Amino acid sequence: MPDRLPPLTALRAFEAAARHMSFAKAAEELFVTPAALSYQIKSLEEHLGAPLFHRLNRAVALTEIGNSLAPGVQEGFQTLTAAWRSAQRQTDDATLMVTAGPAFTAKWLAPRFYEFARAHPDIDLRFSATLRNLDFNRDEVDVAIRFGEDHKEPGLWSFPMAQEWVTPVMVPEMAERFPTPESLSTATLIHDESIDFLRPRADWAAWCRLMKLDVDTNHGPRFSGADHSIDAALAGAGIALGRRALVVKDIHEGRLVAPYGHAISLKARFRFLCREGTQTRPHIAALHSWMMKEIEKTAAVTQALSLTPVEEIPPHDAH
Repeated sequence: MPDRLPPLTALRAFEAAARHMSFAKAAEELFVTPAALSYQIKSLEEHLGAPLFHRLNRAVALTEIGNSLAPGVQEGFQTLTAAWRSAQRQTDDATLMVTAGPAFTAKWLAPRFYEFARAHPDIDLRFSATLRNLDFNRDEVDVAIRFGEDHKEPGLWSFPMAQEWVTPVMVPEMAERFPTPESLSTATLIHDESIDFLRPRADWAAWCRLMKLDVDTNHGPRFSGADHSIDAALAGAGIALGRRALVVKDIHEGRLVAPYGHAISLKARFRFLCREGTQTRPHIAALHSWMMKEIEKTAAVTQALSLTPVEEIPPHDAH
């Protein structure tokens, strides 16, 4: 049996008809007449030597062979479409699609992106706030910002960004009420559960062990999103254990303070991800360079803290 593939137009006609279960709707989608579409499918059946559709009175149905062929053809056209869009994106230096988690988008990208837009008016920056796993081709993404321990992912260029840490943060007025770490025993502690997956854990209990404090850390509101815990601290609702990337601008500009001078440094960081080989494309390189310069603007906040690696903090059962 020859392996020569039939014409692409015939396969496209079959794919559309199988998806719509209608020759008329498929013809409308492909901007051809129903007669032309029927001719394409008939030529495909002749090429195969078997019928693909049962022609009913006012409808069509796939034959057993048609049912066998349809999934692979549909997947093939989806792959072709994704590849074509990927190729188109690589010729487009005017649009930059960036995805990051909701917290990073809200607390890092959104407050700063107008500065990038002002410096690069020729680049149309677009954001997608999501944490789901991405396929750079399928999802039409140019850059992803993801948090975690650095590791090589096949086909991706991964650049670890600034050292991450957590430290208690609060509005200046609250710092007057809780001037020392020991005074936290009567404070409302705000919990960010978004990094509870890290091991060792870098939570309130760990920070109190670092400071040798006898504080009950089981109370206080808990948030699954880091941005929500920071918003609660900004509203004066309590004291949050803030992550560097998400609170450093607020500390730098005085909306929050980190009065105790001690932070837990994390093994995990935010990473700048793009497809291998695309990191030198002008608009991607421009975004990366700008982000690193923005990080440098607030470096003094980190320099003012004493950092202790999370793995050096005694565990719960240490004596």
